[in-house]
Amino acid sequence: MPYLSPALNVMIAAARKAARGLIRDFGELENLQISKKGPADFVTTADTRTERILVEELTKARPGYGFLVEEGGAIEGRDKSHRFIIDPIDGTTNFMHGIPQFAISIGLEREGQLVSALIFNPVTDEMYLAERGHGAYLNDRRLRVAARQNMSDILVASGAPFMGKDGRDVFLSELNAVVASTAGVRRFGSAALDLAWVASGRFDAFWERNLKPWDVAAGILLVKEAGGVVSDMDGRENMMDSGHIIATNQTLHRPLLDLLRGKS
Repeated sequence: MPYLSPALNVMIAAARKAARGLIRDFGELENLQISKKGPADFVTTADTRTERILVEELTKARPGYGFLVEEGGAIEGRDKSHRFIIDPIDGTTNFMHGIPQFAISIGLEREGQLVSALIFNPVTDEMYLAERGHGAYLNDRRLRVAARQNMSDILVASGAPFMGKDGRDVFLSELNAVVASTAGVRRFGSAALDLAWVASGRFDAFWERNLKPWDVAAGILLVKEAGGVVSDMDGRENMMDSGHIIATNQTLHRPLLDLLRGKS
């Protein structure tokens, strides 16, 4: 059974309450796909409503805590030592197309250090939890990163810059290198779930550039508590500021980092 701190219990309750509306919305998307207006406005409403519910519920339970949220940005709290970092729907494009690969992501910082994490896919009812020093879990199952040691055997996840975003040439160069050296690459469209799947051993590694703190905060702690290594592309723990991230096991971290930096 996972260790559930009082803060993590609060995060679980907030996520489950917000998820009820997302599940209902997800069931209505099929009709929206054929409308002239399309699902974009509907998804924006779902995103902002989910964020509002999460902030409201967490504020009730932890008044004074600050927030960093995707839609609303930074929200200062009286308690300067605690901050929730929230992505209400990580994988919005998947959600908009009726693909059940999206998640609510919540990380909690204490004095600038990640201490609690939750990533919840409401469609599959898979809830990933981590508490600093107490391990990572998928529902009630303890997680460990995969133990593969050979680059040729590993399955790697990433995210591609989409229309209008910078970094496409760099990504394509890195993609070519990884495809040539591994068993395969997957692009599933949710960085939070990609990191959760590294923690659970479904993926052996994940890398992506130009992410936001709410994309990765919870996933960083999950991978670390599952025994993995997380860094930026310089090998430092500056992922939240740089936006660049690589996550894998202890053995593969340096070879994959060198490959992505063109050193192999």
